[in-house]
Amino acid sequence: MHATEYSQQLEAAAKFIEQHDDFLVVSHIQPDGDAASSTYAMGWLLDQLGKTFTMINEGPMPSKFSYLWGSDQVLDFSKEVPSRRYKTIISVDCADFSRIGRVSTLFDEQAQLLNVDHHPTNDRFGSCHLIKHDAAATVQILYDLAIHMNMSLNLAIGDCIYTGLLTDTGGFRYSNTSPEVMQIGASLLALGVQGSEIAEQVLERVTYSQIVLLQKALSTLSFAHDRKLAWLAVSLADLESTGASSEDLDGLVNYPRNVEGVEVGMLFKEKAPGVIKVSLRSSGLVDVAAIAQSLGGGGHVRASGCTIQGAIEEAIARMVQEVGSKLI
Repeated sequence: MHATEYSQQLEAAAKFIEQHDDFLVVSHIQPDGDAASSTYAMGWLLDQLGKTFTMINEGPMPSKFSYLWGSDQVLDFSKEVPSRRYKTIISVDCADFSRIGRVSTLFDEQAQLLNVDHHPTNDRFGSCHLIKHDAAATVQILYDLAIHMNMSLNLAIGDCIYTGLLTDTGGFRYSNTSPEVMQIGASLLALGVQGSEIAEQVLERVTYSQIVLLQKALSTLSFAHDRKLAWLAVSLADLESTGASSEDLDGLVNYPRNVEGVEVGMLFKEKAPGVIKVSLRSSGLVDVAAIAQSLGGGGHVRASGCTIQGAIEEAIARMVQEVGSKLI
């Protein structure tokens, strides 16, 4: 993106925030580290400006990010539904409107929406857009916005930005780890962020249910197309027998992807009977965002997802064919 265009987007977003109040801040369903961190970071920004706001998600936020500012303020729509509608919305890290989930029922018909995101597949929903496709994470954009608005950063926002960058770059290992990302990370460490402690909390530590679920999932490891494609499957019965939550599925897709020679790794997760969430990870030769988008999903070239209706075996057969056609 041209620097001038991005500066104009930052200014438009700043004006949107300055000229409105009573915001509803939302991220995507089943939030990951960037979605959670972006929600809290935006909440912090609004709080510093003296704005009224409500943070909400369709379900619970991952507990491992409970050390972040504002984590105790987010409403869980599945348990607590506000009895009103909101006219001013800020969505963070949502590639398309459907990713907001049932929270969108709280939007007023005439609602104004600021769309802040970094996904290449973003369909530019909303009335104001702050979208930077080459940003490593949505928190990187929020960092730029805070700087653009001449805000004084403190440790609270620093932890949020650093956490989002750390998780969406795979611990600063993925190809989206740019010089700019490292410069921002360094400035946050200088601010007092304890990088090693955050890495231990969000990347290294696993729960008992997570390790038992991993044990079950690895027993389903399968390969196709000369072992260029590999996948794991997790059923509702697996989740129930291990006591695991959807949060415990985080990172599982990397196990098939990391096998030597594998070009695309997949994880099939049964969300409900007949509803299968598919996570895709690519080594770089296959654009999994294009595959996911063709099936109603989206994401990044190397990391995407979609949802397929049907039995888990049917979803696997379909995806093996879809991805396999790109491996030939």
